[in-house]
Amino acid sequence: MHDQPTPPAPQGPTPELFSREFAADPYPAYAWLREHEPVRRTRLPSGVEAWLVTRYTDAKQTLADNRLSKNPAHHDEPAHARGRTGIPGERQAELMTHLLNIDPPDHTRLRRLVSKAFTPRRVAEFAPRVQELTDGLIDRFADSGSADLIHEFAFPLPIYAICDLLGVPSEDQDDFRDWAGMMIRHGGGPRGGVARSVKKMRGYLAELIHRKREALPAEPAPGEDLISGLIRASDHGEHLTENEAAAMAFILLFAGFETTVNLIGNGTYALLTHPGQRDRLQRSLVAGERGLLETGVEELLRYDGPVELATWRFATEPVTIGGQRIAAGDPVLVVLAAADRDPERFADPDVLDLGRRDNQHLGYGHGVHYCLGAPLARLEGRTALATLLTRLPDLRLAVEPAELRWRGGLIMRGLRTLPVEFTPPRK
Repeated sequence: MHDQPTPPAPQGPTPELFSREFAADPYPAYAWLREHEPVRRTRLPSGVEAWLVTRYTDAKQTLADNRLSKNPAHHDEPAHARGRTGIPGERQAELMTHLLNIDPPDHTRLRRLVSKAFTPRRVAEFAPRVQELTDGLIDRFADSGSADLIHEFAFPLPIYAICDLLGVPSEDQDDFRDWAGMMIRHGGGPRGGVARSVKKMRGYLAELIHRKREALPAEPAPGEDLISGLIRASDHGEHLTENEAAAMAFILLFAGFETTVNLIGNGTYALLTHPGQRDRLQRSLVAGERGLLETGVEELLRYDGPVELATWRFATEPVTIGGQRIAAGDPVLVVLAAADRDPERFADPDVLDLGRRDNQHLGYGHGVHYCLGAPLARLEGRTALATLLTRLPDLRLAVEPAELRWRGGLIMRGLRTLPVEFTPPRK
């Protein structure tokens, strides 16, 4: 990596990270870090020490640097500490062999296999079902004039969508919703609840994959589900093992639903607190235009995206990032939320502009680990926001913004609740 000039000596007090106030609005602290300590060693709430990378140029280079491994085996801490750097319970549930934890060439092989099952065409064909799910959820609360858009809309939509796409039978989807609810609460649920939910989901997926493998027809039927596609996918005669298929189905669900919950929740909140931009988008939707919706979702991903920090990386050898020497074995966390508000890269980065054209944000990562599910998340985000604004045109916050609470957690950024009010549509 290229060395950069030493940043200026810090001015004013170092901001406190990971407090409730920080969770509500981390951007002033990230601005301070970008200017004064763009690569900073920090003790995280879990007790693990990691380097935070906050400038756009450094972030983009770090995300693509093959000397930074995704495999927790490269962490310099004892084995017992490694459980604090991933998804709780994934090691015990034998779910480590997924795309977020492995490097090339294994990553290349698995991603190629999964990409054969999870194609842009498959996502595009799923659009009518996403619209149907979106309308069905709004139907449930439209007559009441109020709703919690997280629990009644943003949370169930991606759960039911990914369950449908994976091929989880409808009678089992509420179990998935319960397990996902426990996982998304992180520290808010019973002690060990996340790990227990991960274990239950792992057991269920293993059984489902086995059943589907046994019943798999010789040729794929139109609209074949994603788990069947994962089982069928082969590369020079090499198939995913059942363990690999279970881990892949798990991470598509785990990484796929929470990012979309937060995209819809954060995006709706941003629109409701920026009435000029929201009116601009509504007018374009009424006129039957889609261009502003397309650029608008990208801007919402940049402005207050669902993934605050990229997932863990570990230096396999000494590396220099932004002029800072990092030892082999040290964990590195790229702060996407900080990089995407870097004034060196984005004009007026703290301004929400739905028509922003120059918008190469890092909201879904960069390099070989670029989010595989980004097309599905974008489809769900565009459908959810457009349908909300069209069907409930006077949607408004039911509480003051200061009353809203953001979920604790390191990687994701999202609201616990989003109470709204609106005029019920006329029959």
